[in-house]
Amino acid sequence: MAYPLDAASPLAWRLRPRDFSEFLGQEHLMAPQKFLRRAIAADRVSSLILFGPPGCGKTGLAHLIARYSKAVFSDLNAVTSGIADIRRVIAAARKEKAASGRKTLLLIDEIHRFNKVQQSALLPDVEKGNITLVGASTQNPFFSIIPALASRSQIVELKPLPDEALQGLIRRAIQDPERGFGKLKIQLSKEAEHHLIQMTEGDARRLFNAFEIGVATTPPDAEGVVHFDLTVAEESIQKKGLVYENKESHYDTISAFIKSMRGSDPDAAVYWLAKMIYAGEDPLFIARRLMICAAEDVGNADPEALCVAVSAFHALEAIGMPEGRIPLAEATIYIATAPKSNASYLAIDAALDDISSGRVMAVPAPLQDAHYPGAKRLGRGTGYLYPHDDPDHHISQKYLPEKREFYRPSNQGREKEIAERLRCWREKGKARL
Repeated sequence: MAYPLDAASPLAWRLRPRDFSEFLGQEHLMAPQKFLRRAIAADRVSSLILFGPPGCGKTGLAHLIARYSKAVFSDLNAVTSGIADIRRVIAAARKEKAASGRKTLLLIDEIHRFNKVQQSALLPDVEKGNITLVGASTQNPFFSIIPALASRSQIVELKPLPDEALQGLIRRAIQDPERGFGKLKIQLSKEAEHHLIQMTEGDARRLFNAFEIGVATTPPDAEGVVHFDLTVAEESIQKKGLVYENKESHYDTISAFIKSMRGSDPDAAVYWLAKMIYAGEDPLFIARRLMICAAEDVGNADPEALCVAVSAFHALEAIGMPEGRIPLAEATIYIATAPKSNASYLAIDAALDDISSGRVMAVPAPLQDAHYPGAKRLGRGTGYLYPHDDPDHHISQKYLPEKREFYRPSNQGREKEIAERLRCWREKGKARL
């Protein structure tokens, strides 16, 4: 499979790898002794789902597989293709296999954008071997691909490209005379190279796009040299791109946010908060998670944490963004630095478990409602002791027919005081009962 050269094509497309030597990064898959490289070299690749962040080499790897394969190559993009396109490719694949015995290698870019019906249309021919599917996706297949198709494919995860791989790609762009800028005199400063690599965060496509626009918009000096310095690099990348567009990234980031607050690390918590805000997460969703964390992980060790979280929620509703980031940060830091206890969370779950797994206890007669006519004749409320009649405002009596202990306060913050108060009351109750 030969790549036609088109000078008008983006640099990232022109420089896609033609052989193993040009495929940089993903050493966990493509080092000489790794399974995927050996399978590609032997033309023994089975159906694959390649997933990873943008610009990590998924499409390039798919085309590399096609170069080493004797199969007929066909490709679709799930953004622009529909069920009719799938049926057309499958019909051609069946015809080719019947005529020559050759399989069809079908690359589907952005495969997660196919709906369940479109994905299901691929199943019979993947299973029969009429097509070898290579799907490329930025989303975790276990979220975005139907289980039947995922189970018939090998799931391969690609990582953001490391710095050394990005350095190699820049050098190739500078040196290659046919597909890159080898016919130009380009002087790339170390500061500019470092900035490009740091700002593109492992995304080769963004790296190539930024480098190409910098070269194209920088006039050469009197000697014909294009000076690609830090100023050019900064102008080429106006803003850092952030990968936060799929379910997995959403759940991973909110998980890190909650766990950082639970772990009492305010710096990490604020960082994940900033990432969510930067990525365009719904701020009210963040505020709701703050309330949950305050109740679940701080609890009665510092009851004010929930008040702060609720106040942040209402403040956000009142003032909106971007100012709403400030009460969100205040609540995040308060919760992260507060003493922690999940005793209330454990108590309600233990009580729910007791109800669901055992006999539900009846309300004792002294606790039953006695405010309706005839209640006393039925014995409702008889024997109830009013706590405020006691100087200490506490009278020990049975509030459950059988003894249970669901709430076990910790020794953290205010809950330490609660634990001592409960201990005294229980000791008093033992003496009385």
